[in-house]
Amino acid sequence: MTMISEANKRKARELTQQMTLEEKIGMIHGAALFHTAAVPRLGIPEMVFDDGPMGVRADTYDDNWAPRHNTRDEVCYLPSGSAVASTWNPALAFETGRVLGEEARGRGKDVILGPSLNIKRSPLCGRNFEYMSEDPVLTAVQGDAYIEGVQLSDVAACPKHYAANSQETDRLEVDETISERALREIYLPAFRSAVQDAGALTIMGAYNKVNGRQCCESPMLLDGILRREWGFDGLVVSDWGGIKDTAKSAVVGIDVDMNVTYDFDDYRFGRPLLEAVKAGEIAESLVDEKVEHVLAVMDALKMLDDARKGRKAGSYATIGHTAKTLDIARESIVLLRNDHDVLPLDRSAISRLLIVGANADRIHSLGGGSAVIKAIHEISPLNGINGFVGGNIDITYAEGYYAPQVNQNDTWQEDSLENAADKSADEAERARRLRDEALALARDFAASGDPIIFVGGLNHDHDLEAYDRKGMGLPYDQDALIDGLLDIDPDTVLVFVAGSPVEMPWQPKASTIVWNWYNGMESGFALAETLFGAVNPSGHLPETFPVRLADCPANSIGTFGLEGHVDYAEDIYVGYRYYQTKDVPVLFPFGHGLGYTTFDYGDLQVRAIDDMIRLDFHLTNTGERAGKAVPQLYVTLEGTGEDRPALELRGFTKVALEPGERRQVTIELPRDEALRYWSTKAGAFALAPAARLHVGESVGDLRLEGRIG
Repeated sequence: MTMISEANKRKARELTQQMTLEEKIGMIHGAALFHTAAVPRLGIPEMVFDDGPMGVRADTYDDNWAPRHNTRDEVCYLPSGSAVASTWNPALAFETGRVLGEEARGRGKDVILGPSLNIKRSPLCGRNFEYMSEDPVLTAVQGDAYIEGVQLSDVAACPKHYAANSQETDRLEVDETISERALREIYLPAFRSAVQDAGALTIMGAYNKVNGRQCCESPMLLDGILRREWGFDGLVVSDWGGIKDTAKSAVVGIDVDMNVTYDFDDYRFGRPLLEAVKAGEIAESLVDEKVEHVLAVMDALKMLDDARKGRKAGSYATIGHTAKTLDIARESIVLLRNDHDVLPLDRSAISRLLIVGANADRIHSLGGGSAVIKAIHEISPLNGINGFVGGNIDITYAEGYYAPQVNQNDTWQEDSLENAADKSADEAERARRLRDEALALARDFAASGDPIIFVGGLNHDHDLEAYDRKGMGLPYDQDALIDGLLDIDPDTVLVFVAGSPVEMPWQPKASTIVWNWYNGMESGFALAETLFGAVNPSGHLPETFPVRLADCPANSIGTFGLEGHVDYAEDIYVGYRYYQTKDVPVLFPFGHGLGYTTFDYGDLQVRAIDDMIRLDFHLTNTGERAGKAVPQLYVTLEGTGEDRPALELRGFTKVALEPGERRQVTIELPRDEALRYWSTKAGAFALAPAARLHVGESVGDLRLEGRIG
């Protein structure tokens, strides 16, 4: 694991002492849109940043956002953060990071801006597709593995957005009132783990305010927690445009000021800081600290002196990387419902197949904001299914509803400091015509017993940086189309490509539902393999799918999506912590995921061994297909004297079993992690005296129970 050593720090101090004030200032603000200034006389290069986390963003010019190349910066398009979390497989999260790190290094980058570790507080957040989960443990485990993978290639990961960037509306100024308990238990743990466990070399400060202070000006977040409490000695970079006040950010532990504008010398850490230091208003020693953080990271990445000869070169757009994106996509797909065992489809028994839905014939790498990717290719669901089944099945395609092919404008970034407007348009007449055409075809196919697949969901006009959805409903009048299809054939296979849950008012009529996320360049092929049984689905939901928006605690107890101020009044009761505690019915619970086989759990033993808690149990594949189970460990803390959620995830594993195979599975974790909680009475972390332990397939399907005390 790449770490900042005392030798790196010593080297940084020595170089800083040789630099002029002007040279130091050049190293802590953007000299271009994605890099700082070099100091050639001392052999110090530029530090080059680039967007992730779904692939290395295409190159722009230093001083404008126009694309710089034609094909040379085409890269692998990786599954989204939600998809990676949905694998519940740290090994695949590591591979995601490893591919991204190698591609970033191959493209000449030093820092890749990812992973996105913010918590999915509400289904409406526009950047939920980038984020991993509503749960801090799942986010931390997958995030840590991702970071370790990135940093293998002498590239720094940059976990973002520190902290609590959980809405896009008024994202530059919104003030979030969050209790310390919620910060400590929900919104900060993945960042703490990124620093202390994964060794992240850089962190990105968020746009928003937390409890009245801009994140990029916050002594509490940057100095008290990040630097002193967690011991972070790496580099903190602002989100692009996140520093608003020179003096307030200069005196806290943020190091580099980046922005989306071209007036580089006028960035807050540019001429304004230079003049403030010269006037004696800000101590030069504060600038020195920032430069030393930058240089220590550079030295750890082998960017200085003779170490550059041994720096890894990386590679990008390779066949090996493409194959790995397919592996990740395969394990991220979630089978939500398969009541009539419609899936897997049998190729040998099908002569005709109807595919309906605009998302069947759309790609998604071309949008989303800073997550936009110039992919070497992206396989749509329609392409993937056609390619997989071959020429013996006659496939008919009907658009069914109108949705544009999103192709993000090159000027998007310049406009990103403004709140985006709702782009919904009235397409009622076209929608009716497309729906009628699709339903007529569906009647014909259903009459002859031929299968129907619907592919719908969202796109990056709705899952989008700088924009929050207004509701959980499907856009483009899809509900009417789905209703019609289910009336014709209740076994229509419903597939959704999206980054956030949607309301499903027709779900009582549906027998078969598949969730596919924005699943990278091989998404369509992975979906085809899953639908036709070449892959047994093993993805599990990293978030709850509520029945309706009004059930979501962020929207019904707290406030969300407002300008100026939002209140996280739901406290720690985010996602399943609320639904389970308050017995609120949900569509699909956190951790849910089906496959083409079943698993039996038994013989739980719970033991305390020194400072560890060990759970041993037997897991049996009771079906006829090989499959992968995801045993999940939840705790119910007892004896705290404070209100607590009914269930809290503490650990998980993923186990591959052959048909009929029985295996002992072990989940082990430190006692202080299992029983830890933030005590509002003590104003500090404490340990519960006892806890009930639950193991199961999801938070709503618990099979085993034990106790520790």
